Amino acid sequence: AGRDATRAFATGDFTPAGLVDDVSALSPGEMLAIRSWLSFYSDNYHPVGKLVGRFYDENGAPTEALRQAEAAIEEAVKFQAESEQRKRQFPPCNSEWSSAKGSRFWCSRQSGGVNRDWAGVPRKLYRPGSRGSHCVCVRTTGPPWGEPDSTKHSGRGDLDNPQLEEYDGCHPLAEQCVL
Repeated sequence: AGRDATRAFATGDFTPAGLVDDVSALSPGEMLAIRSWLSFYSDNYHPVGKLVGRFYDENGAPTEALRQAEAAIEEAVKFQAESEQRKRQFPPCNSEWSSAKGSRFWCSRQSGGVNRDWAGVPRKLYRPGSRGSHCVCVRTTGPPWGEPDSTKHSGRGDLDNPQLEEYDGCHPLAEQCVL
């Protein structure tokens, strides 16, 4: 009681070093965990006061640190929404590996946990700032993502996205690739 250990709720570090109020270096995912923790407490408990420290001054007024933490939470919310949108555009492929057959990647209408009305074809997706690629399912017909009303397109869905690359040895329109 009387001590702010916000960081521990996000990191799971309940040692003395982790039981602190400094959240300035937490990842977006950890800031979302704090948001969830705050929502739980505001929904289930009645406030009885404010702890003087990093987030509230001696008059109970918010500090700059609180404003920065709230801004970081809002950025994390935006990042999560953008990530969900990217996953809808490029759902992860299904995959399996065996020593006898090697790697197999395939797309279905539910691959990557994203239900949709198209299966798509496997492609390597390279994200700016990331190392390597990962397999995603790519829509092969209609306008590109985000341009549903466009009439100036090739009708190839997202196949022409510059962040995508075909798998060597895999037919360009195959719904599965065995490597």
